[in-house]
Amino acid sequence: MGRAEDRRARQGGGRRRAAPKDSAERSGIRRFFTWKKLLGSFFGLCLLGMAAFVAMYLFIDVPKGSAAAVEAQRQSNIYKYSDGTVLARQGKVNREIVDLAEVPKPVQRTFVAAENKSFYKDAGVDFKGTARGLINTLSGKGKQGGSTITQQYVKNYYLEQDQTVTRKLKELVISLKVDRTTSKDDILAGYINTSYYGRNAYGIQAAAQAYYRVDASKLTVEQGAYLAAVLQAPSQYDWAVATDTGRELVKQRWAYVLNNMVEENWLDSAKRDDMKFPVPKEPKGAPGLEGQNGYLWDAANRALQKQLVAQGTASDLDEAEKMVTAGGWTITLNIDKKKQTQLEKAVKSQLTSKLDAKKRKVDADVQAGAVSVDPKTGRVVAVYGGVDYLKHYTNNATRRDYQPASTFKPVILAAAVEEEAETQDGTPITADTIYDGTSKRPVRDNGKKVGFAPPNEDDVDYGDVTVQTAMNKSINSVFAQMGVDVGMDQVMKTAGDLGMDTADLQAVPAQTLGSMGASPMEMAGVYATLANHGKKVTPALIKSVEHKDRTVEIPDAIGDQVISPEAADTVTSVLTGVVDDGTAKTSVRDNPARDGQQVAGKTGTSDCNRSAWFTGYTPKLVTSVGLFGEAAKAGTTRCEKDKPAVKIKAFSQVTLSGAAGGGRVNGGGFPAAIWAAYTFNAMGDVSKFDLDTEQGSGVQPTFTPPPTEEPTEPTEEPTTEEPTEEPTTEEPPTEEPTEEPTEEPTEEPTDPIEPTEEPTDPIDPPEDGGGEGDADEGPVVP
Repeated sequence: MGRAEDRRARQGGGRRRAAPKDSAERSGIRRFFTWKKLLGSFFGLCLLGMAAFVAMYLFIDVPKGSAAAVEAQRQSNIYKYSDGTVLARQGKVNREIVDLAEVPKPVQRTFVAAENKSFYKDAGVDFKGTARGLINTLSGKGKQGGSTITQQYVKNYYLEQDQTVTRKLKELVISLKVDRTTSKDDILAGYINTSYYGRNAYGIQAAAQAYYRVDASKLTVEQGAYLAAVLQAPSQYDWAVATDTGRELVKQRWAYVLNNMVEENWLDSAKRDDMKFPVPKEPKGAPGLEGQNGYLWDAANRALQKQLVAQGTASDLDEAEKMVTAGGWTITLNIDKKKQTQLEKAVKSQLTSKLDAKKRKVDADVQAGAVSVDPKTGRVVAVYGGVDYLKHYTNNATRRDYQPASTFKPVILAAAVEEEAETQDGTPITADTIYDGTSKRPVRDNGKKVGFAPPNEDDVDYGDVTVQTAMNKSINSVFAQMGVDVGMDQVMKTAGDLGMDTADLQAVPAQTLGSMGASPMEMAGVYATLANHGKKVTPALIKSVEHKDRTVEIPDAIGDQVISPEAADTVTSVLTGVVDDGTAKTSVRDNPARDGQQVAGKTGTSDCNRSAWFTGYTPKLVTSVGLFGEAAKAGTTRCEKDKPAVKIKAFSQVTLSGAAGGGRVNGGGFPAAIWAAYTFNAMGDVSKFDLDTEQGSGVQPTFTPPPTEEPTEPTEEPTTEEPTEEPTTEEPPTEEPTEEPTEEPTEEPTDPIEPTEEPTDPIDPPEDGGGEGDADEGPVVP
C-alpha cells in the first residue's frame, strides 16, 4: 500500500466513506448547470437573436409610403344625433407639407434639441430606448419615450400607432435602413411634417397656424421651442386647455429645449436669457363647427379618447387623440335633437338676449354652460357649451375651473344621512335637526375651534334653524359645522362616490362652501345619482361608435349603489324645499309652465360672484346650469365696490355682478330661469318623486298654515359652542321657515330671511339669502 493510500486509510478508520447525499445531488445539478453551459446558452441566445435580426433586416423592406396617412387624409369623422341624423362631419387631417428650407434653421434645431441631440451623428436608432420600450410593452406599461427623430419619423410615416412588439421591431429595422438611404435633412423634414401637435394639427405648418397664426417660415426660436416641447404631450401641454400643472410642465420643457440649444452652441446664452415664454393664441374652430356643434364635437372626441385609453386600445390620451383625428369614425351621440334645441332657446330667451356688451362691459364677460341628463339611463340629452364654438373655444359644459359653491351642500347632507352622523352634542342629523345659523359662527370639533367661521350671504344671522331651512336659505354657517360633524374625510369620500373628481382635494372645512372646481357635466352626474335613488350615474355623451379597424366598448352609464336609497331620497326631499320655499322659488316655483311638476334643486353663487349655478331635477330629467365670469379682454376688475381694483388678463375669472343691468347674479336668477324655461318644455308628462324617506319638504306639505297654538315646550339646546340661556321653541311641524317664534326675545326682525323691500328681479332675487356671496374670501378666525 502506498503512503497516500495508507494515510487515507488511517483517516477513514480503515474504510472508505460514501459521499454525502446532498453532495451527490449537487454534482447532478452541476452536470446540467455548469458555468460553461450557462455561458454557452447565453452566447447561443445572442447568436439566435442576431440571426433573427439579420433575417428581419433582410426581409423587412422600407414601405413605399404611409398607407395609414394617405387613408386618413381621405376620411372624415361623422357625428350623429341619437336619432341618426347627421350633426357634423369633421376629421380630415389638417396637414400642409413644407420644405425644410422654409423653416428657419434655428427653429429646425429646436426639435433636435428637444428630442435627439445626437441626431446628426447617430445611425438613426437608440438601442437602449428601443429595448426599454419593448420591455414596457411586454410588461403592459404602455408608451415609452427615448426614440430618435428617425424612429419617430418612421413610426409617423410608415407604421401604425399601435404599441406592439412587432411594430417596435419593424420600427427599429426600417429606421436603420432609412438612415442609410435618406439624408438627415429629409428625415428631419419628414418628422416635423408628420408629427401631431394637438389642435387637430399635423405638421409644423398647421401647428404654426393653430398656435401662433403665422406660417412656419415666420416662427421665432421661442415659438419653435414651444412647438417642439408640445410634441411630447399635446393633450397635456396645449396652453389653452392645460391645467396649472400642465402649463408649468410645458414651460419647463420649453426651457429645457432652449438650454440644450445653448449647450450645443446653437443659441447664444445671452439671447437665451432674454427670451420670454411665447403664450399661444386661443384655438380657432374649423368651418362646420359653428354654434353648439363644435362643443358637441369636442366633448364627443374627448369622451372617445378617454374610452380608448380605458379599454387599452391607446396607451395615453395623446395616442388616442391621434387615432380619433386620423378619421374614419362614425360617432352617434345620446343628444336628443329636440331637447338640444329647447336648451339653446332657453339660454337665448333667459340670458343672452338680455346681454349687451356695448352698453355694459360686464356683459361681455358672461359665459353660460349647461348639461341635461336622463337619470334613469345616464344619457346626456342636451348640452350648452357657450355662445358659439368659433367665438369661444372653451366648452363651458365641461370646464372644471369654477367653484360649484352651494350646489355642494346636498353632498354634505347626503354624507350625514348615509353615515347616520350626529351633531357635536350627539343629536342625529336629520332634516329637522336644529343648527345655529349665526353668520361667522366659529366651527367647532370636539369643543375646539377649527379656525373656520364663514359668513352667510350679506352676513345675515338666522339664529336657530332646522337643516331643512338651512338648505332652503343656503346658510353657510350651518353646513360648515355639519361638514365637521360628519367628518370632512367622509364628506369628500361621498362626493367622490357621487361622481365628483376629488382626487387632488384636501378634506378641509372650507370645502363645505363648494370651493373646489367642478363642471356642469360633473354636477349633473352628482344630482342624477341622487335622482336615481343613490345608484351611480356617469353622464354618457356617446351612444355608439363604429370604425372599420377598431371596436369601442361603451360602458354602462348606470353603476353600483353608492349611497343608500334612503340617503339619496332624503336629500331629494329636502331639495324640494329650495324650490318651494327657498332660493329658487321665484324662477321655478311660480313659473306658469310648471303645471304642478315636482322639482328638487339647489342654487349656488361663488366667492366674488364669479359663478352662479342652479342644478335641479324632476324624476325624469336632471339639468345643471352654470354662469361663469370670464374676462373678455385684459383690464381691471374689483370684487366689490369697496375693494380695490386689480389688473387681470383675458380669460381671468371676474365677477358677474351688474350683468344685464342688474345687481348680484345669484343662482336663483338667470341659472334657475334658464333651467325652468328648458325643463318645463322638455320634461314630458308631469311626474312625482317616489321617495323612500320620511324626512324633508318633499314628504310634508310646505305651505300648510302653522298650528293655532305654537308649542311652548323648550327644545334641546342647539348645536352651538355657547348654549343660550333663553329657551327656543320647536319649529312648527309644517317647517314654515320664514317665521321666528314670537315668544323668543330677539333684536332681529321677525322675518330676517326674506325682506319684502328687496326687488324680485331674477338677477338678484331676495330669496337667495343663503351662504354663497363672498364666503370664500377667507375664514374669519376668532
